Amino acid sequence: MNKISVIGLDLAKNVFQVHGVDGEGEVVVRKQLKRSQVRRFFTNVEPCLVGMEACGGAHYWSRELARLGHTVRMMAPVFVKPYLKSNKNDRKDAEAICEAVQRPSMRFVQPKTPEQQCVLHLHRARRLLVRQRVALGNHLRGILSEYGIVLPQGVKALSGRLPGLLEDAANDLPMLTRDLLAECKEEYDQLMERIERVEGRIKAWHATNRVSQRLASIPGIGVLTASALVATVGEGQDFSNGRQLTAYLGLVPRQASSGGKVRLLGISKRGDGYLRGLLIQGARNVIYHIRRRLRAGQPGGNAWVEQLLQRAHPNAVAVALANKMARIAWVLLVRNQTWCPASPV
Repeated sequence: MNKISVIGLDLAKNVFQVHGVDGEGEVVVRKQLKRSQVRRFFTNVEPCLVGMEACGGAHYWSRELARLGHTVRMMAPVFVKPYLKSNKNDRKDAEAICEAVQRPSMRFVQPKTPEQQCVLHLHRARRLLVRQRVALGNHLRGILSEYGIVLPQGVKALSGRLPGLLEDAANDLPMLTRDLLAECKEEYDQLMERIERVEGRIKAWHATNRVSQRLASIPGIGVLTASALVATVGEGQDFSNGRQLTAYLGLVPRQASSGGKVRLLGISKRGDGYLRGLLIQGARNVIYHIRRRLRAGQPGGNAWVEQLLQRAHPNAVAVALANKMARIAWVLLVRNQTWCPASPV
């Protein structure tokens, strides 16, 4: 058998597909492996280039195969899809991965360390709990509205006024509804406590990580955004410049250019939507405080944002500011610097 030069590995929960070629591009191996057989197979194969899609479990297998001496390259599934021939199945997927990983222009995903994955899991858990809290809060508000009780928006309004409504005998709430609301309120409070515990763990990690602390010094970037940035992009060495990072986050315009005519649309919204949302929310907070100071007759503190607000919608300004914040974050990451308050945002 010829020496295997490149392997395309299609990952799965229990059944993996391998497609290997030699230096001339001839198929050398094409087989199916169970999970328990994967490590043994790659142990018996001489070190080679292994390609896989960046999906569930990819970072784990990337680290495991790298320990065996293989060069592992992960790719976004959307970049592998154009190389898929005919109908989709595991064999075709592995062949497409093997073909895609050999392309000189292919973009690869940097494997994450276990620490990065741990921080990201905390963020994902927090986002899940927040969604559950919002859904339960909307359910409680919906029940109350059926009896003519409409609460103001906000978490504090729901948590603060619901106990009094349950004890008020003059609001005509049926006893069964009161019991249901009381149970839902208890679950709502538990979700609030769990969110606070997860945020406490994120803050504790942030307090021990100097890179995350440097990013949090940027106006508009707090503990959550800084820790998520570090856990997602590491030290930023995978990006040649700040624009590549903003493109990765989907904060640059989509293009629909043809025939030499350049046409720019809204932002692409590619990449990590959670991190992009944190950056935009942070930018909104900065804009809110600038506009509040301006209304009070005080200096806004950011001439660049003030000029944008004069000719663009605040939503567009928030995206532009989020883009600039991401670029500044990249500079601090790659240059190992700290934000200077005297510098404009």
